[in-house]
Amino acid sequence: MEKTYGLRDSERGLAATVAWLTEELGELAQAVRKGTPEQQLHELGDVLAWVASLAAQLDLSLEEAVSRYANGCPRCHNQPCQCPDMSIDRL
Repeated sequence: MEKTYGLRDSERGLAATVAWLTEELGELAQAVRKGTPEQQLHELGDVLAWVASLAAQLDLSLEEAVSRYANGCPRCHNQPCQCPDMSIDRL
């Protein structure tokens, strides 16, 4: 993503990138509710692209970010998670 869109995205800025990410997340939500698997895959790809753009602009590693979950739940350290259901503030 950095090679393809890095310059354009950095010129656009963080606020605009977050706005685009939010818009794409809304489109993914709609595709999950009413779309075909092909539409869902398309929108999932768009969300991942904007997350990658955001990570690049913040100079953060996506690999490092997802490694938080590599060995199970980051809170209880189990696979599957054994945390009591605490909804939104779970992790």
